Amino acid sequence: MRKPYGAMWIMVLLSAVLMSLPWLVPHCGFLALIGLVPLLSAERVASQNGVKHFWIWHYSCFVLWNAFTTFWVCNATVGGGIFAVLANALQMSVVFGLFRLSKKRLGGILPYLFLAFAWIAWERWYLVSAQISWPWLVLGNAFARSIRSIQWYEFTGTLGGSLWIWAANLSAFGLMVSILEGTWFRWKGFAKWSSVLGALLVFALPFAASAHLWRSFEEDSEGTVAVTIAQPNFDPYQKFTSLTQAQQTEILLGQFSEALAEDSQATPVLLIAPETFTGDIWLNDISSSPTWKSFQEFLKGHPKANLLFGASTYRYYAQRSAPSILARESGSGWVENHNTAFVTDTSGREELFHKSKLVVGVEMTPYPKFFVPIDNKLGGLMGRCIGQPEISCLHYSGAAPAGIPFGCAVCYESVYPEYCTGYVRKGAEFMTIITNDAWWGDTPGYKQHASYASLRAIELRRDIARCGNTGISGVINQRGEYLSQSDWWQRETLSGEVNLSKRETFFVRYGDIVGRICTFAFLLMLAFLLVSFLIPKRR
Repeated sequence: MRKPYGAMWIMVLLSAVLMSLPWLVPHCGFLALIGLVPLLSAERVASQNGVKHFWIWHYSCFVLWNAFTTFWVCNATVGGGIFAVLANALQMSVVFGLFRLSKKRLGGILPYLFLAFAWIAWERWYLVSAQISWPWLVLGNAFARSIRSIQWYEFTGTLGGSLWIWAANLSAFGLMVSILEGTWFRWKGFAKWSSVLGALLVFALPFAASAHLWRSFEEDSEGTVAVTIAQPNFDPYQKFTSLTQAQQTEILLGQFSEALAEDSQATPVLLIAPETFTGDIWLNDISSSPTWKSFQEFLKGHPKANLLFGASTYRYYAQRSAPSILARESGSGWVENHNTAFVTDTSGREELFHKSKLVVGVEMTPYPKFFVPIDNKLGGLMGRCIGQPEISCLHYSGAAPAGIPFGCAVCYESVYPEYCTGYVRKGAEFMTIITNDAWWGDTPGYKQHASYASLRAIELRRDIARCGNTGISGVINQRGEYLSQSDWWQRETLSGEVNLSKRETFFVRYGDIVGRICTFAFLLMLAFLLVSFLIPKRR
């Protein structure tokens, strides 16, 4: 009997394309609702025809999906990009392999439920627990540029979108199989049309709920804060060679000066500069930094302004023993480094936050007890930034003596939904994001990253001021809309206002309930599966 290899490859490629388009083309999130159907169909064809080594097909599908959507990582690091594609696809393939294994012991719809629960449990592990974490292709992110479809993320978070995608794909696949095999025609009228109606509701009800929320939503505002966002547009690959730090500081302050000159009343304002703008700050003596001194001198002329900026910072320890496993030896002492967000004003206050969700390899060494000794032998190639043990808010003091608390997600942190709820639980009344994602060039990468900010705005129902080194900067409202937006590879300064809010969404109050329930269901089914393999079948 001839094996249907050609048809299976077509289905695999179709699934990879359908799952990639939501990340590449605006308003294509709906394609993810059917994007896994071809892969499930290929698996069914393989099972029916006794095709062996089906892992080749499903791993190929996931490799293509990852490559189509995240190839741009190679612009920053070729090895890291290839590893991200292959390793992330491998984990997806392991989940799918568990589903294939479950079909040997579970019947009917149960293996497909197991697949959905296992997948979402894996996504939650990526988002919450894993040190080597790359949650870029969490299924719910497919709607990041289709925000009118997912206003209900304020209740479920992004993994609610993942659950919707699995429910829609499994409903469509189940209905398709029953019709093609003829079983649907043998059902009684009520069962027949109930199955169709159920599938339609799975697809349509979330759209309808979101449309209602979109129309009825009113921006919560307990005051406003004026913001001025400077996008200095420095090439990250030439940042330390084409311009001195003093020249870069002069350009940035020139942008702020020009924007503030248009404000004759000198209203209180939060000035925002991008991530890692400077690298000359030692935490032992912050005030000695040339950049810090320039900022303080500038703020003397603008006493109602606060300045938020990012910095690569260092702390020196004059001691023989290492203060931590991530410290690097320097002369007769040790140095620890951080990716830091600072806020200061004319008083010279030194309020800071150390980025905690760090990029693996570039910024952090995962599982340091194991990898640091290896990295030392390789010459110390991996980053060793140290983050804060828990989230804290920064404060804007331009309008209130006590200061208005706000969250500052530093670059990669804005990809983590439940992590960002911590800012609001700590009292953040608005959010900021500072980033430098120009490393990827003019590719879908920076666009995808900017779109994830819209998801955080919906989940938290907080206005967000986003500042990138070069595109995309802007102000995002509580519905996830960009109210203003800069262009790629342009030096721009944007001014606007963000609303203040103290309300907490369901997702902020209770966290990722969808992820927790799916993880619990997966563990229960996994335990049952393991027991079934341990107990021999009766003949």
